[in-house]
Amino acid sequence: MIQARTGSSRLPGKVLRPLAGRPVLAWMIRAASAARGVDEVVVATSTAPGDDAVAELAASSGVRVVRGSEDDVLSRFVLALEETAADAIVRLTADCPLVDPVLVSQVVALWRADPTLEYVATTLQRTLPRGLDVELASRGALLAADAEARDHHRVHVTSYLYAAADRDFRRLGIVVAPTANDLRVTLDTPEDAEAIEAIVDRLGDTPPRWHEVVDLLRGDPALVEKNAAVRQKALADG
Repeated sequence: MIQARTGSSRLPGKVLRPLAGRPVLAWMIRAASAARGVDEVVVATSTAPGDDAVAELAASSGVRVVRGSEDDVLSRFVLALEETAADAIVRLTADCPLVDPVLVSQVVALWRADPTLEYVATTLQRTLPRGLDVELASRGALLAADAEARDHHRVHVTSYLYAAADRDFRRLGIVVAPTANDLRVTLDTPEDAEAIEAIVDRLGDTPPRWHEVVDLLRGDPALVEKNAAVRQKALADG
């Protein structure tokens, strides 16, 4: 499930922004489609008129489109859950065009090995660069979150599964070593766009492996500096 909309306070229209000749969302669709163990790729966007272009791009790429609330993103995911009858959903956000299909495959494989797990992610203990996030939530966990989550948890979809003080979902995380969580390859500002475009110029027009991204950034401090000053918004900021 690729969460995508054109609204962005810091970089409007970022999911449709061109990157090496194709829109950022098309990068996401390509990477998700390359992952093993995924039965279907779906783009979950809003019913706002500004997101018509998102729906059109997804449909032209041959994937299902589900449209729901612009602000209550959790309800949008539950709608997609109902329309697809999925047992679990992998959540990707469309501002992460360098996501590694192998990481997606590994998260899915862990859940398929033990479907009693309710949340599997690369972010429980963040060791990868921000922008390579992969999360999987089981059907039951998402429905529980939908019934119980309030406020910013409804915007961030999965945050209730790992941050709610009064719930204890069965969770499993992937970590890598050496850690690279100080690096940033998510697309949220013009500085991020400059950094990601430079990475793609070096690595080419193909979904990269996570270690290729890390190795490139570790070897080029000037590239890291392009968006080093960008601060990630807090969960409560929406």
